[in-house]
Amino acid sequence: MPPARSPRPAKRPWMAPLQLVLRLVVVGAGLGVIAGTTLRLLAPHLALGAASQPAPENPAPGFGANSAAGPAQVGRFEPRSEITALSSQWQRLAAAQKDLTVSGYLLVLDDGRFAQLQSELPLPAASSIKTPILLVALDAYDAGQLRWSEPLAMTKEVVGGGAGWMASRPMGTRFPVFEAATEMIRVSDNTATNLLIKRLGGKQALNQDFAALGLPATVINNWLPDLGGTNTTSSKDLARTIALVDTGEKLGPRARDLFRQIMGSSRTNTLIPLGLLQGLGKDAADPDSELLSFGISAYNKTGDIGIAYADAALIQLPTGQRAVLALMVKGPFNDPRSTDLIRAMAAEVAKTLVGRR
Repeated sequence: MPPARSPRPAKRPWMAPLQLVLRLVVVGAGLGVIAGTTLRLLAPHLALGAASQPAPENPAPGFGANSAAGPAQVGRFEPRSEITALSSQWQRLAAAQKDLTVSGYLLVLDDGRFAQLQSELPLPAASSIKTPILLVALDAYDAGQLRWSEPLAMTKEVVGGGAGWMASRPMGTRFPVFEAATEMIRVSDNTATNLLIKRLGGKQALNQDFAALGLPATVINNWLPDLGGTNTTSSKDLARTIALVDTGEKLGPRARDLFRQIMGSSRTNTLIPLGLLQGLGKDAADPDSELLSFGISAYNKTGDIGIAYADAALIQLPTGQRAVLALMVKGPFNDPRSTDLIRAMAAEVAKTLVGRR
């Protein structure tokens, strides 16, 4: 007769839930290990698949158009809503001078507010065309097609009269690109400008570059100083040139810094900067310094060939916003009304944007 089995101990009621929890923990840990291993093996393939997907395209800039939908995109030249009071005031100022041809364009980059007056009309560029040339030069530098210290030899072909000092140096003198670019803006040196025009491929090559940048009215037909006014641009083109850099559409950080640094070296501040100051009820021999007390900086480049005057500027406002402003006037030779009108139009901008109206 087999021995009697000892009775099993009775199960304790609290053991079942504990065992279930322990089993779930073990199963969960196992699944975690399997999932982690799988993801680690698949990660390179997933990354490759993501990289192969096309990046979303940026919407085309709303150049020359109004849009009521949403705030202006950062990094775009995007006019949104017209400041009609300012556009009308410019029109009244221009109408008072029947024999002057006037063009103006303003765009607040942060919110898309703009004002305009015949802004796409091609007019003699004079030295204002040096700003688009500077942009093309820095774009070539940015792309590695131009060395900043590269020497440029002065030849008879590029010697330009008028503004600047380089023409007084002996033929064959070599100037580094950075010096030519700086002096082109700082003292509006015409020989420096011609050196860059030649290095960048000549007039036709530059005209193609201008067209590719969306500057349809900006055309070089002659070497500087071009006293006949055959080189042209428009106020909208000049404003767009500066905006392309400041919004980051063109140039990397280093080239962008160089652009602003060179524009800030311009010595002539008697048009837009002085006009802005006069709009704030002030006058000074050094408008740039006086504007700083209002929280305003203006980085500008002028043009002057007697029959035509121009000025274009990046304006830092006391609100922290930035605006681009370009004003152009064509009229009788050395007529003081031309420069007075540019200052008066700039004064209206200050009254509008800084709240002094």
